[in-house]
Amino acid sequence: MKIGLFIPCFMNELYPQVCMATLHTLEKLDLDVTYPLEQTCCGQPLANSGCASDTKALAHRFVDIFHRFDAIVAPSASCVVMIKEHYRPFFDAEDQRYRKVQESIYELTEFLHDILKPDRFDLSFPYRVGVHNSCHGQRGLNLASASELQIPHFSKVKNLLSLIDDIEIVDLDRDDECCGFGGTFSIFEPEISTAMGEARIADHLRNGAEVMTGVDMSCLMHMEGLLKREHRDLRVMHIAQILAGERPS
Repeated sequence: MKIGLFIPCFMNELYPQVCMATLHTLEKLDLDVTYPLEQTCCGQPLANSGCASDTKALAHRFVDIFHRFDAIVAPSASCVVMIKEHYRPFFDAEDQRYRKVQESIYELTEFLHDILKPDRFDLSFPYRVGVHNSCHGQRGLNLASASELQIPHFSKVKNLLSLIDDIEIVDLDRDDECCGFGGTFSIFEPEISTAMGEARIADHLRNGAEVMTGVDMSCLMHMEGLLKREHRDLRVMHIAQILAGERPS
C-alpha cells in the first residue's frame, strides 16, 4: 500500500514536531509513506471565508497531487472532511480521480483503527489523558459517538489509546462539546470562542487529566494558547505524538 502523507499548512509551519510524529507513527508500522513536496493548503480557510474560486484551484491541485496513492493519511480531521465532503461542488460527479481521493483519504486515527487495526502499541505512556473530540472528527468522520444521537457510546481514539501500556484515560463530564475554535469563528467571535475553550479546559482539569490530546491540532492550538496564557498545569499533545512514543514536555 502506497501512502501519501498530507500535512495541513498551519501544522507544517507551527507544529513540525507533530508532522514528524505522524510520519514516524506510520513508518513504525512498516508502511510505504511518501510526502509530496508540492502539496499546499487544502483550501479550508478560503472556503470558510467564502472564496470559492480560490478554493476550487486548491481542490484541483490537491487531487492532481494525491490521486495516485492507494491511501492518503492526514493528522487533521477537519482537513480530511474538507476534502471528502466540501470538494464536491468543484468536480463533476463522474470525475474518477476525485472519487478515488474521496474514498481513500483518512484521518490518522481513522486509518489506524479502521484499516490497519493494530492489536497493541509497543510503548508506555504513564499519564492521565483526557481526549478532546473535535467537531469534524466526531460528527464529520464518526470517530466517536455524539451524545445528541442517543446511540451506544464508542470512541476510535480511546480504543487506540487503550492499546498503550500504563495509560489512564479519564472520563470527562461533557466529552463531545466544541472547544470554540471553529477556524475563522475564533477570529470574529473571540469572547465566545475563549469562553468555550475555557470550559473544555476546566472539564479536563476537574477530572484530573495531566495531558489533553485529540486529532485536530487546530482545536488543541486554541486551548494550548489559553493554557499558556494562564499558566495552567495541563499538557497538550496531538495523538500522533503519543503514538510515536513522545512524552509531555
